[in-house]
Amino acid sequence: MGAASAQPPAWLVYDGTPPEPDGGAAVPGSGGDPQPGGAAMPGGVLISGAQARTRATLHETLAGALELPGWYGRNWDALADALADRLDSGPLTLVVTDAADLLADEPPAQIGTLLDVLGAVAAGGHETLRVVLRDDPDRLRALRDRVAAVLGGRVGAPPPAAG
Repeated sequence: MGAASAQPPAWLVYDGTPPEPDGGAAVPGSGGDPQPGGAAMPGGVLISGAQARTRATLHETLAGALELPGWYGRNWDALADALADRLDSGPLTLVVTDAADLLADEPPAQIGTLLDVLGAVAAGGHETLRVVLRDDPDRLRALRDRVAAVLGGRVGAPPPAAG
């Protein structure tokens, strides 16, 4: 019922897998590790939502983890461009651990903007982009509600074209 029951798009996966006892040092997907549903995670890159609580720390975290180019301007438009360029070299699975902390110190609309950017890149005709939001199942439930409230059921739809 309501926006909270909307299905996420194919590129967005919620994963309630408990954390590994050793801290999960391996990057999921880099060795063909399975993802929820048993499929391999091509081009797996791991980031921490706890280290990306603000836009600034998210952009820094992504720049380092994805080895984004020097021209990356650490804003939403630059992220879209850099991810599109990155996808030209192959598929990407971005795994966000502690996902409930992602952009938690920003106004609620910021996670919506991030997902709009990711959705537009995923729909852009490049290689496959998957985003796995991983956290404790109880925390994931709150994240799902937060995403649904901000996006009103439009997760995965590209943002409206600028006029």
